[in-house]
Amino acid sequence: MSDPVIHIRGLKTQFGSHVVHENLDLEVERGETIGVIGPSGCGKSVLLNQIVGLLQPAEGDIEVFGHTLNQLSSRERHALERRWAVMFQDGALFSNLTVRENVMAPMREHTDLSLTLMKELADLKVLMAGLTSTAVNKRPSELSGGMRKRAALARALALDPELLFLDEPTAGLDPITAGRFDELVRELSKTLGLTVFLVTHDLDTLKSTCDRIAVILDKHIKYIGPLQEIARIDDPWIKEYFSGPRGRAVVD
Repeated sequence: MSDPVIHIRGLKTQFGSHVVHENLDLEVERGETIGVIGPSGCGKSVLLNQIVGLLQPAEGDIEVFGHTLNQLSSRERHALERRWAVMFQDGALFSNLTVRENVMAPMREHTDLSLTLMKELADLKVLMAGLTSTAVNKRPSELSGGMRKRAALARALALDPELLFLDEPTAGLDPITAGRFDELVRELSKTLGLTVFLVTHDLDTLKSTCDRIAVILDKHIKYIGPLQEIARIDDPWIKEYFSGPRGRAVVD
């Protein structure tokens, strides 16, 4: 691959005596959307959390934008982290803040913009995420599940990241709302030139948004490629994953 945004080599993840990943390698190309799948408990979200620095691997190197994370100073790491954003599974919105205030939070922490400009930019991000202007003054408890996901996406876009991490972005959404969210992610990734690292169980999301699929099995990335190629692999877990009506539908 040329110009990988994420380059992982020999990653080992261990909690006590429990080894989650061993000798895991992965490269993510600039501008692609990659979906990470695998059985429950295989460490999909753990892998995401390690890339963004919330967990430390036992062994191996993680490079993002050409920088090895465990070799950076605090200042260098802080600067690098401004180039990515994370949308966690539950949205992780501040319950006591409005949507606008939630989106402004990263701007307050990382920029010296005026309050007026932060408000204007926050409102723009809210509209980009598919919410109406009436949503900016609402708190998370006043929003539907789909609206909370969009608000969380707006906050993730607050600092114009180059790399976006999405952890189960459509979990808990009805099929129609999930489909609209998938369409939004696809449109934003193309319009903004984002690289997207996406953890999901949702077959429709894989088909709608992902250029390649990475499958975690046996503690490492066992298979990687386009959805149609992955679906044809003669592996027991792959066969079971794609054997249901929804699985057959996305590969037909």
